[in-house]
Amino acid sequence: MAETSDARVAVYLDFDNIVMSWYDRVHGRNSYSKDRQKIAEDPTDPEIAAKLALATIDVGAIIDYAASFGTLVLTRAYADWSSPVNAIYRSQLVGRAVDLVQLFPAAAYAKNGADIRLAVDAVEDMFRLPDLTHVVIVAGDSDYVPLAQRCKRLGRYVIGLGVAGSTAKSLAAACDEFEAYDTLPGVTVPKKPKAPGKAAEAETTETSASQRSRRASRAKQTPPPDEDTLVPFDEIPPEDLHAAASRLLERALRLGRDKGDDAEWLHTSAVKQHMRRMDPSFSEKTLGFRSFTDFVKSREQLAEVQESGHERLVRLRD
Repeated sequence: MAETSDARVAVYLDFDNIVMSWYDRVHGRNSYSKDRQKIAEDPTDPEIAAKLALATIDVGAIIDYAASFGTLVLTRAYADWSSPVNAIYRSQLVGRAVDLVQLFPAAAYAKNGADIRLAVDAVEDMFRLPDLTHVVIVAGDSDYVPLAQRCKRLGRYVIGLGVAGSTAKSLAAACDEFEAYDTLPGVTVPKKPKAPGKAAEAETTETSASQRSRRASRAKQTPPPDEDTLVPFDEIPPEDLHAAASRLLERALRLGRDKGDDAEWLHTSAVKQHMRRMDPSFSEKTLGFRSFTDFVKSREQLAEVQESGHERLVRLRD
């Protein structure tokens, strides 16, 4: 794909779809359907809470991937945000300037509820904002094929993003470019805990009521973000700024390398621009560096810099 300096991107997330698909990816096919009633009745149940925490979506990885195509003009996520399963993501989404579109329970779980609302909004936005160049559809449902085709006919570059194994091949084929959520920088499929043996089961049976109560109390709390989740700099304690900046740099370099056609060396100016798209609050001066090149050089275990005249190039170390 040819890089454009003025690319303007719109992102649409069928949030229920991506959450359910990733849950199935982590816990096995049709796991969400089997656990749906339990999740709806009591998502704080220790067993269910543990499964939900293990299948937590990295919202930052999705937004950062979309930002690698250009400036994010609008980002919308569609779901029933009153549901506890979705509510735990609200602070992450709001922190990344994502508009939360409420789908009430009657519509959220009806067939095509989110699909139709998302598609109508996307088509309206393309006519309302003629300068949009890219459309990112985060979903895996084949119902989005007509939307992808319409976006292409209207001259937009269409990127699809879905969970491997849960995305319709027809949707991937309808897009100009398709990426599996599983392959995004910082995203890994967590390993399911091994089933306890007989001795462990006996020990579990003898667990005191007070211990069970403490576990249930912990399960009711919102699960902590993954260490690779990118939190805006103005919300990060000063002592953690350097670690957050390193993760931001690594993700930008990985995304830039994956998009490179023939070279793994990237211009430092392009990398910095990408990092600022992912987190507008990033500044090397906040970290005590006079220039971005100095900041990159300080991460010599992560990246290496090549200088030639006025040109500064950087690449991710193997």
